[in-house]
Amino acid sequence: MSSGAAIFDLDRTLLQGGTGPLLSRAMYDLGVVTRKLPGEKLLYGMFDLIGETLPSIFLARQATLVAKGREMATFDEAAIAAAEAIAEVVHPFALSLIEQHKAAGRPVVLATTTPHHLIKPLADRLGFDHVIATRYTITEDGRFDGSITGNFVWSRGKIAAVREWAAREDIDLAESFAYSDSIYDLPLLSAVGSPAAVNPDPRLTLYAVARGWPIVHFDVSPGVFKVPVVGIELQRLLFLASPPLLTPYARFDIAGLENIPRTGPAILVANHRSYFDLQTMIQVLRASGRTARALGKKEIFDVPGIGAIATALGGIAVDRGTGGQDSFENAAVSLEGGEMVALMPQGTIPRGEKFYDPVLKGKTGAARLAAMSRAPVIPIGIWGSEQVWPRSSAMPNVLNVTSPPTVRVRIGEPVELKYRSPVADTRRIMAAIVDCLPPEARERRQPTEAAIRPATPRWPRRGVQRDLPPGNCCWNSTYQAVAHAGRRMPGGWVGKRARMPRGRHPVHSRHRDLTAAPT
Repeated sequence: MSSGAAIFDLDRTLLQGGTGPLLSRAMYDLGVVTRKLPGEKLLYGMFDLIGETLPSIFLARQATLVAKGREMATFDEAAIAAAEAIAEVVHPFALSLIEQHKAAGRPVVLATTTPHHLIKPLADRLGFDHVIATRYTITEDGRFDGSITGNFVWSRGKIAAVREWAAREDIDLAESFAYSDSIYDLPLLSAVGSPAAVNPDPRLTLYAVARGWPIVHFDVSPGVFKVPVVGIELQRLLFLASPPLLTPYARFDIAGLENIPRTGPAILVANHRSYFDLQTMIQVLRASGRTARALGKKEIFDVPGIGAIATALGGIAVDRGTGGQDSFENAAVSLEGGEMVALMPQGTIPRGEKFYDPVLKGKTGAARLAAMSRAPVIPIGIWGSEQVWPRSSAMPNVLNVTSPPTVRVRIGEPVELKYRSPVADTRRIMAAIVDCLPPEARERRQPTEAAIRPATPRWPRRGVQRDLPPGNCCWNSTYQAVAHAGRRMPGGWVGKRARMPRGRHPVHSRHRDLTAAPT
């Protein structure tokens, strides 16, 4: 019984750009070749920018002339050297996908126009089972004669070579997957049952949209959206659309940005005081020049439209009812790919008197994630965001533009963890966050009723009025009574929780918490 395979293009698919410059450099450095093809540098640049063009393919076809008369063995050292350099720039999420296909029992195949003798060492290093590539003809004395044996593995020549290989290996293309960036690989993508456009060129983008094919990018976490053609992550567009000037009702005082790594994985952990903390973290990321994957309550991802946007922006849904294991694994994948993950270990904004507790309590998700990934944990202390958007309010105070409150953000050095106990490491993380807060945050005091009121949710969950000071009538008493009685309201449901008007139900609330951490 035949089975499927996973077929990957190489240039601009597994890599950000092409292999041409790296292969050429290796051959020049080792003296394998001494001259460049005409227009080589210009065409390489165009290829990296817009993908395959007929001139770039003409250049690849003419490369046989460079090798003509040379011994095949002279290219081996250059191919091995180039493999080391190319392997360093392969997208980490591409490697993850390759491993997923292998775990599913599918052979993984590299199908590329690049000459077989130059790319085989790279394929072996990356763990590919088969290589379908252009083969140069070799004479009896082991030299290239300037011609090609078999198919020139490009466009229709590539699908012809793939079909020949599939017939030999008893592979069913209808059960197979294919990944490519180029419109010229349309014959291959159309021949398999599960095609995907990876970092597609403009023409393939249009075709993929019309056919409903998935458009993916291996340089970001799965599900993260990048603007077609220009390839800009949606979160970065959000940064451009969220300058501090657009929030004149708040000022930001951010210090310690040097503690956020410029590259590589990191876990950002912050305290939670306000619905405005999300906007505050956007400003932190904006100032750092990096993006992050934010953990958020699953309920927000269940809202049609909103959930898709949250995922496209890099959000990771947390199902607190199941312990958030799936979100934990997704966050680990992001860290493995060199991205940052942001979360608030408290999970939610403390209510009532707990809001003023100087000892912060958190869930163990960040500690467990750090133990698994060994990514540095960067503590962030947020102070003053509750003055912009208190929990008791449905909206931030956007009218306060004459004397806007200052949101103070301090970013600390990485937390020293022991990795032996998630509970103990969580205490270390929360203590490091407290150290980033001003001295008044560490003072234990008995808050007044007036102080508790802004820290009390306007509409308590599950129909129970919790942590409300005496006389607080911010939640409609009718809905409260119905919730306790379990009666049916018009347009609602029977149960412990009565149906609230749209906009007040937790799913529809405009100030849903996007920053919850897994338990």
